[in-house]
Amino acid sequence: MTIESEYKKRWEIYLKSIASKLQSRLIDELQDVPRVDRVSARAKDPSRFVKKAEKKENGNFKYSNPLAQIQDQIGARVIVFYLSDVALIEKEIEDYYRPIEKQDLVPESDSEFGYAGKHYVLLLPEDVIDDDVDRKKVPKFFELQIKTLFQHAWSEANHDLGYKPGQELTSHQKRKLAFTAAQAWGADQIFHELQGDLGA
Repeated sequence: MTIESEYKKRWEIYLKSIASKLQSRLIDELQDVPRVDRVSARAKDPSRFVKKAEKKENGNFKYSNPLAQIQDQIGARVIVFYLSDVALIEKEIEDYYRPIEKQDLVPESDSEFGYAGKHYVLLLPEDVIDDDVDRKKVPKFFELQIKTLFQHAWSEANHDLGYKPGQELTSHQKRKLAFTAAQAWGADQIFHELQGDLGA
């Protein structure tokens, strides 16, 4: 059985159901936190999984065992209104889950603008996995992203426009994407300041 066929089988039988249960669990846990725009969880699409599994670094496959090593087979997102709300979600998540990794993803240089967000790799809770499921067929972890509305909107549009297969962006097009990233960053800063000024 190929990696693609094995993952498709897991995706159909196990992963979609687990993602749905995880989403319900997260919604319930975060229901009292203010200014949460949306909470979602999904099982990684098979075509995206295969693409990631086939990635190479220095001529070698990045993953020697993709079914065990790729950590975002199940991914969740929490989208909040303002930058200050991210810390509220962090506290709740760390009360309920065991973090394996925690990262603030920001552009490498202070003079650059681009993808931003907080990423966790968390232990998958047992109560979202049915008792009859073979634990060897499901991941041990899931990835959680926490973003503001502007971070989320920019990253979605950037992914759609900036990563078309077989298409290389021109320097001018890359500048345009960087400009929109700067505006999204600026909007977050202004709303953060207004929230503080107005005591919202």
